[in-house]
Amino acid sequence: MLAVAKVVPQAQIVEAGTLAAALRAAGAADDLRLILLDLKMPGAVGYSGIALLHAEKPEVPILVISSAEGAKAAEEARALGAVGFLPKDSPLPAIEAAIARALGGQAPVQAPDGTRDQPEDSVRREIAALTPTQLKVLLAVLDGKLNKQIAHELAISEATVKAHMTAIMRKLDVRTRTQAALVARSLGLDLKH
Repeated sequence: MLAVAKVVPQAQIVEAGTLAAALRAAGAADDLRLILLDLKMPGAVGYSGIALLHAEKPEVPILVISSAEGAKAAEEARALGAVGFLPKDSPLPAIEAAIARALGGQAPVQAPDGTRDQPEDSVRREIAALTPTQLKVLLAVLDGKLNKQIAHELAISEATVKAHMTAIMRKLDVRTRTQAALVARSLGLDLKH
């Protein structure tokens, strides 16, 4: 929070201790300009926090500051909607610079090795483009929940759950909910870091 206050002294900072609280805060905020996110936030599984917050507020940049390590974590975070990724032990000036870039709308830095899109990158973009409810349905399927359970949990009808699953399967180019879950799992949506 010190870095945000230094870059934007007049910023109103809203903290959330869980993913559910972050989603509520993001949904209630009309003037949200930046989301700083930890991948290991309680309630988040794998990259689900990025995907859910990006689906809820696609216009708001998400900067991940996490103890997850490696270029793969940064790549996955960016593919699912984050504009940048910094290790928690980054020096304060690096965090401030990343916040300034994110608020300035600057594009994230490309992979240092100059790699091009891989086939899974298009699937990541499709997952990043799911609506908030579609993403919640997909995550519930990953948890092994039945349509009836998902409907109850999300306070929607079973028919609506089926409609969302049909849309998800079409976007992910799969034929079954099991295939959709396997695709999502292969992209790290339910992996713990």
